[in-house]
Order: sequence, then structure tokens, then C-alpha cells
Amino acid sequence: MSKGTGKTSQVARAKQLILGAKKHFPNASTELQVGGATFTVTTLTQLLQDFVDQREAVEASKAATKAKVEAERVHAPSQIAIVHAFETVVRGMFGNFADALADFGLAPRKARSPMTAEKKAVAVAKRKATRAARGTMGKNQKKGVKGAVKAALVVTSLDGSPPVTPPSAPTGNAPSGGTTPHAS
Repeated sequence: MSKGTGKTSQVARAKQLILGAKKHFPNASTELQVGGATFTVTTLTQLLQDFVDQREAVEASKAATKAKVEAERVHAPSQIAIVHAFETVVRGMFGNFADALADFGLAPRKARSPMTAEKKAVAVAKRKATRAARGTMGKNQKKGVKGAVKAALVVTSLDGSPPVTPPSAPTGNAPSGGTTPHAS
């Protein structure tokens, strides 16, 4: 038998000791010296069985707790959403009436204090600096940005023949076939 010190192995050892005691000590009133105390076989096996029963109760309780925690994990998000939605409905119905909100355990929302001119100027400057640092643009600014591709296109055939590179666009020195390019 394993000499592990874990609770599961201790329970297994206790069960085996109970079986051995019942087999080798048929007279339940036989007294044995164990750990400096005297026990009858019946008392000793009952103590061992109590240990086994307590461990099994703990394991059953753990399993039940684990199942409840899992059920909570599954159901809590939708329940929390309903709590928040109901709070929104209550606030919509009663506004900032402190007495009515207190009945629901809610406090009235604090009124926003108006920003001073100095704070507004600082906020505008911070927004402008952030946009410049990040390079962010508004919708109309984005319209003016156009990309240019300067990579060569290589077409590879499936039959294993060498890759084909299409002719590149004419440069400024090449004849343009009678028309003059317009800058756009």
C-alpha cells in the first residue's frame, strides 16, 4: 500500500485498516494500545470510519460548491445585466428624487460642475497635442490621403516556367505616345 501523506491516500489507508481490523480482530471488545491510549476494536474502527466519513463529506461538499460556482459563472452575466437595466429604468422613472431612489438603495447622480474657461482651454490643447502625437485625422483629412504602390509585380506560373515581370510604367524620359501626362 502507498505511504502517501495526501488526504486521499490517508482515507484509503484508514479504509484498509478497518477491513484488516474486522478480519483479524473478530472479537469487537478486544482492547488494543494505540498511540498511548487503550481502545476497543469497535471504538478504533468507529474513529477510523468517522475520519473516512468526514473526508467523503468534504469531497462531496467541494463537488457541490464547484457545481454552484460554475452555475453562478454561467448565469451571473445575464443577471447582472438585468440588475443594471432595472437600475436604469428606476433612475429614468424617478430622476433625482432622493427619497424614491433611496428606497431602491440608489443615490441621486451628482450634477456635473461646469468647466472653467481655463480648464476648457487646457482640454482643447491636450486634444490637439494628442492628435498631433498620434497622427490621427478627421474624416475630411483622411479623404485627401492617397497611397502609392512602388513595388514590382511578379507573376509566377503554375507550370514551373520562370516568373514573368510585367513592363513597368513609363518614366519621365520615355516617349508617351503623343499625349502629355497631366499632373493630378
